[in-house]
Amino acid sequence: MGVDVISDAIFLKDQPFRVELANDDRKLRESYRLRYDVYCIERGYEPGYNGEESDDFDPYSKHAVLRTNDDGQVIATIRLIGPRFDDLKGSFPIQQLVAPNLLRGIPLAQAGEMSRMAISKQRRRADIDPVMLRMALWRAVVQMSHEWGLTHWFAVIEPSSIRLHARTSIVFEPLGPVVVHHGIRQPMVGDIQKVLSRLRAARPFIWHYLTNGGMWCDYLTQPSRDAITMAPSRMAASYRQTVSISDLTNGRPAAVA
Repeated sequence: MGVDVISDAIFLKDQPFRVELANDDRKLRESYRLRYDVYCIERGYEPGYNGEESDDFDPYSKHAVLRTNDDGQVIATIRLIGPRFDDLKGSFPIQQLVAPNLLRGIPLAQAGEMSRMAISKQRRRADIDPVMLRMALWRAVVQMSHEWGLTHWFAVIEPSSIRLHARTSIVFEPLGPVVVHHGIRQPMVGDIQKVLSRLRAARPFIWHYLTNGGMWCDYLTQPSRDAITMAPSRMAASYRQTVSISDLTNGRPAAVA
């Protein structure tokens, strides 16, 4: 699917799936089960347990799923890992892969790492384009980032996915050299305001879809000190909800590890 076709698809027809935040136990476990399909069965990256895949970062994360409208099946998922305010140096998986000096100047308390993007081959449908699934997962990331008041994104991405994102004008910056982590991956960082501003100038239809007409990026226009005071309060409220769920944890699928 080309970029122009993506733009048309966003506005000219309803998609046969919907984006849902996994903000209750049922949806969270659906996400874990799909992650098991992709990361444990299809790719063999993680061991999983009892048909689910989760790790120690999940209690500090927001999660989203894509669900088909007709049969309600979850066909894709993604999570956004938030900072641990009592341990900023141990907040993100990317910190285990890059030199600490590469993170200097990045406000870790306002950063989030995109991870566990998964689109199951077993559940893929011919009537749903995988590129549109990716755009919907990005929309979920923007919404979750807005709720937390984030200013920066981290990701550890396959080189092929970097090129795919560039086609839709979603551009991050490399953070050091490539690493071996579930194959060859490139650690990346993106200043959210710069990423979305570039996207708005190059692909306004896609920007409109990802940001809900700009409603999910309005906070980025405020002075940085406002964002700094806003982010922890938003995250604290969300963490209270997420930690209660965390009792459960103790194409081009899976582009982001």
